[in-house]
Amino acid sequence: MYKVKVENSCRCFLKSGFSENLEFDTQEEAKKEAQHMIGVMQSTFCQKHEFALNEQFGDFTIFIKPRS
Repeated sequence: MYKVKVENSCRCFLKSGFSENLEFDTQEEAKKEAQHMIGVMQSTFCQKHEFALNEQFGDFTIFIKPRS
């Protein structure tokens, strides 16, 4: 199983309906979903945060951090 996790959820994320922890059968599915989530977050969220994607051992973590 390959995972997509979200760290430091912001208010926009909590209202979005996305889940903080997802599991997929393939690494490609997990990567595709993580990239989709970041695309939606960058285009529809309040623009007060930055989003970074990190891959480690086939799992993906999306980090949400305040813009500087």
